[in-house]
Order: sequence, then structure tokens, then C-alpha cells
Amino acid sequence: MEHVIYTHSEEETEQVAAELGKSLFPGAVVLLQGDLGAGKTVFARGVGQGLGVATHIQSPTFTLMNAHQGRIPFYHFDLYRLESEEELFELGMEEYLDGDGVSLLEWAEKFPEYFTLPVLQVTIEVLSATKRRLVLRAEAGPYEQVITALAAGGTKR
Repeated sequence: MEHVIYTHSEEETEQVAAELGKSLFPGAVVLLQGDLGAGKTVFARGVGQGLGVATHIQSPTFTLMNAHQGRIPFYHFDLYRLESEEELFELGMEEYLDGDGVSLLEWAEKFPEYFTLPVLQVTIEVLSATKRRLVLRAEAGPYEQVITALAAGGTKR
């Protein structure tokens, strides 16, 4: 299943992500793709809002992972600086992916063989200084339900 949404500002992108976050569930894995400056952290901030996170969400580029508490835990990863799957094991990635929270991973496309379990893929494409094309893809039941709920919410397409 694939769903495309166009946003025209950071606020709209954050709003769409917040709606998505409301439908996510314990153990959910979101792979977030996009070029530098596309708005991945803006999207992550919105997901956190939808999960009820009250703390400030920023890119974990140098810490690799930031944990936040909301209605369920929110684990925000930035894999940009990692070079090998071995580093994912050292980070304890398996525990988070099989855990009780939502794991959102930026730059997961660097390790396509590692993330083979059912996931929600979100690609952010830059169309102009403010316009973004968000492509959500899922191949498994619970993630298809998340996309369906988001699509039914009346967001701009």
C-alpha cells in the first residue's frame, strides 16, 4: 500500500506526522528517508507530538538515539554516522525494534538488509523551499491500517 501527501510548510509536515503518530503502536518501526534538509527531524517532531511526547525533539546525529516518553516510549535514531551493521548490533538495535515503543530511524536505507521486518517507510521528497511530497509505504496489516487512518483524516494529498 502506498499513500502520497503534499505539504506546503514545516507546520503542515509536522501536523501530518502528528496524526500519524496518534495511530502508531508499541513495536512500530518507521524508516524515514530523505535528503539532508528534507525535513526528517520536523517529521520526527510531529510523530513525537502524536505520541504525546512533551520534551523537545531534535536530531540525534551525534548521540545516535534519543529516547522520549509519551503515551508509549519514542526512540528516535539517526544512523547517518554509522558505517556497518555491526555498529547497529553494538547500539542494541534489536532491543528497541522488538521493544515496547515506537522506533523511528533516519538513514535506515544505509542498511537495507538489516531492516527486513514489517515496517512503515516514509520518504520525504523536496519539491521547493517549502513544498514536500511524503510517500508512505507499507506491506503489512498494522501499517496499512496506520496509513488508512491517516488518509481518512482529511490531510492534503
